[in-house]
Amino acid sequence: MCPSDSIENTERGYIIPIGGAERKLRNPEILKRFVDLCGGDGARIAVIPTASQLEDTGSNYQKLFNDMGAEASVLPFVTREDCKSEEHVVDIEQSDGVFMTGGDQLRLSTTLGGTPIAQAIRRCNARGMHVAGTSAGAAFMPEHMIAHGAEGSTPRPSKVTLAPGLGLTNNFIIDQHFRQRDRLGRLLTALAYNPFAIGLGLDEDTAAFIKPGEYLEVVGSGGITLIDPTDLTHSSMAAARRNDPVSLINIKLHILIAGGKFDISTRMASPE
Repeated sequence: MCPSDSIENTERGYIIPIGGAERKLRNPEILKRFVDLCGGDGARIAVIPTASQLEDTGSNYQKLFNDMGAEASVLPFVTREDCKSEEHVVDIEQSDGVFMTGGDQLRLSTTLGGTPIAQAIRRCNARGMHVAGTSAGAAFMPEHMIAHGAEGSTPRPSKVTLAPGLGLTNNFIIDQHFRQRDRLGRLLTALAYNPFAIGLGLDEDTAAFIKPGEYLEVVGSGGITLIDPTDLTHSSMAAARRNDPVSLINIKLHILIAGGKFDISTRMASPE
């Protein structure tokens, strides 16, 4: 699933995956920057708490965004039928930003995937609306989503299960809680299956502000592990059995911290 076609003379909105556990009360830098990007005071933000099973997740983010000057609302999509609502499609179309909470990304993909709401988010992002997601909400953003997988640093075929994501970008595969949960192996495995996209491993309280087609910038207190398989010269994935380690030669890896940037077209990283 590729991103929706952009409209002539219209810039795509930012895509903002967050590694989870972002600061919410004391120095909430990431969330505040998202609100400012959406327009600051009066910005219309739609919160989608579908990934979470906690009843107050949506309302908690709504309050946070409202306290920052936005006009946030919660769109409680529980069933696929909810995602066919024309009223909620209009809510998306009238929003400056959409925020998807954490939880379980399979709840997002199985509920929103292929529905009018998913189509509206993709279409509006192509027209300039910004989309952010934390933890599960971040994992759901790209064309290929990491559904689940095992911890550990060595890639193995059994390390990861992939599923279709929302399709806001096909440049990246995204993983979250990255260093905190030792997820290097599963991100490498995801890339080894088809080394086309760039791997983006997000630490907690860390976000990538991605300007589609141009660059990403790191915001937050942790780091981003960025894995570029462009120059891969050897992979043993095709011959590996389920639990075998996988050999990958000539993989490029960057660690970027706050202020670091990555040029999407040239695939060049810089510290600022």
